[in-house]
Amino acid sequence: MLKTTYQYEQTAARLVVEGFPDLSAGQSNEAIGILSSWRLQLIGAPELEGTRDHLEALMAAVMPYARHRLSGVQRRFGLEDGFVSIAPDQANHRLELRSSREGVEPLQLKLDDAELADLVRCLDRLRLDNRVKLTWTFPEDRPLKHQEIVDRIPLQKRLGPPLLAGVALAACTIATAWLVPLPQGTKETSPAPAPVDKPETQSDR
Repeated sequence: MLKTTYQYEQTAARLVVEGFPDLSAGQSNEAIGILSSWRLQLIGAPELEGTRDHLEALMAAVMPYARHRLSGVQRRFGLEDGFVSIAPDQANHRLELRSSREGVEPLQLKLDDAELADLVRCLDRLRLDNRVKLTWTFPEDRPLKHQEIVDRIPLQKRLGPPLLAGVALAACTIATAWLVPLPQGTKETSPAPAPVDKPETQSDR
């Protein structure tokens, strides 16, 4: 059985995957149903390689990280004790790779926006390639949570408009109270007393 190789290349990244078709699933000779190896070359970095678990960890960390950055959300992705993690590093992105072999120090790479975009394109092309019939175990893309979008807005910007609206409403209320005259009070008058009949005297007779 011949090994099948596919390559995905961008300006700053080149990803090569090798494997065999899964004949028990009726796959053609051009398919990769069993991944045997992969290699990733980034500009200015040593060539990376590993098992399928390493490749899935890379995809599970890098792809959601890039989606969040496009939405303005900066946060770290990847488990503390996992194979791959990626986090913001000032204007760049720090990619940390940890080997499954004991005694091997983690490898840290700094990527700029263009290099990160090229890496994401390579991983995305692999994920969407119909010839690579692997069932990936990393989570599917999901919309960002509402709280994540809200948290990226600075607190002063979130509170500024409601606070200004409250101040404006209070100012309008005070101005209205000063400008509108108060209703004049009505003066109560008591009814005139009824005339009292004088008793007749003898002189009136």
